[in-house]
Amino acid sequence: MKLRGHPCFEVKTYEKEANCINSNVLNSSWQFSSSLSLLVSSHGLSPSLRSPAFVPFLLFFGAMSDVPETYATAEEHDYRFSIFKANLRRAKRNQLLDPSAVHGVTRFSDLTPAEFRQNYLGLKPLRFPIDTQQAPILPTNDLPTDFDWRDHGAVTAVKDQGECGSCWSFSTTGALEGAHFLATGNLVSLSEQQLVDCDHECDPEEYGACDRGCNGGLMNTAFEYILKAGGVVRGEDYPYTGTDGHCKFDKTKIAASVSNFSIVSIDEDQIAANLVKNGPLAVGINAIFMQSYAGGVSCPFICSTSLNHGVLLVGYGSAGYSPIRFKEKPYWLLKNSWGQNWGEHGYYKICRGHNICGVDSMVSTVAAIQSAT
Repeated sequence: MKLRGHPCFEVKTYEKEANCINSNVLNSSWQFSSSLSLLVSSHGLSPSLRSPAFVPFLLFFGAMSDVPETYATAEEHDYRFSIFKANLRRAKRNQLLDPSAVHGVTRFSDLTPAEFRQNYLGLKPLRFPIDTQQAPILPTNDLPTDFDWRDHGAVTAVKDQGECGSCWSFSTTGALEGAHFLATGNLVSLSEQQLVDCDHECDPEEYGACDRGCNGGLMNTAFEYILKAGGVVRGEDYPYTGTDGHCKFDKTKIAASVSNFSIVSIDEDQIAANLVKNGPLAVGINAIFMQSYAGGVSCPFICSTSLNHGVLLVGYGSAGYSPIRFKEKPYWLLKNSWGQNWGEHGYYKICRGHNICGVDSMVSTVAAIQSAT
């Protein structure tokens, strides 16, 4: 089952959460109140609706209320509720460590950290091969103050990788979609499933470091696979299933091809310059704060730079609103692959300037062949 994020939950006080839920949820319909009463009775509960002990239950029920899936057994329900409560505590801690963002209930709030890592991350924590081409140094003195490739037509709609550790494939296709747009003027949604099924490219310098579908991969080895395969087909010609399958790649349907790819310096001005000149960039990040992220500019005081998730850098801003610190912060704008109901309509804003969560340490740019259609 997947939970929906709760719009009232900004991790501050139980009193505010109870007030918000009472006004926005409990009074919404007689049917909801009746269902809630039955649910409370079935669990032998009778606390006040404003009781701190009851708020997690309300949030959990609210998160389930418009989702068709249900838990198979009462034991599973109780187990997931215990995880949900632990994740509420984790979200509160994240809010303290990351006060310029909003953390709360998300679609992942009933998952353990291990389940979240296994099913929704998937970037191989590897270094770049030493023979990977370095991007040339670009001038940075005339960079725009703010930039967003969505405003220029180079970014497809937010996609959803499902319960498959294929983030690396979405980062790869997103970068190539942008490069293909710059080369041809056509925005084409490319097939992640081709990479999941067909890309088994390995880093020759690290034993066992191979792209393995839902079990993880790396954007640069995926670019290498695309070079060797000749290209990637459209998503509609090789639809995404979110599971590992047999390769069904048809060369006659190639829609975009890689000309070359390179890694970008950790210098943030160079990252911005490459973004503006070459299109959206494939980026690795540590996603520990993303499980509970609901909006704002994420700028945690402490965050590991060990990378475990692949995303797409599509823009940057000079002043992102921070709802708690009341101070605007410069940020990178990252397209994620967890659907539009996560984060800010599928996007993540993270602080620029300090390699927060390793966001500057694995950045790749790709160029597309102009003749691909």
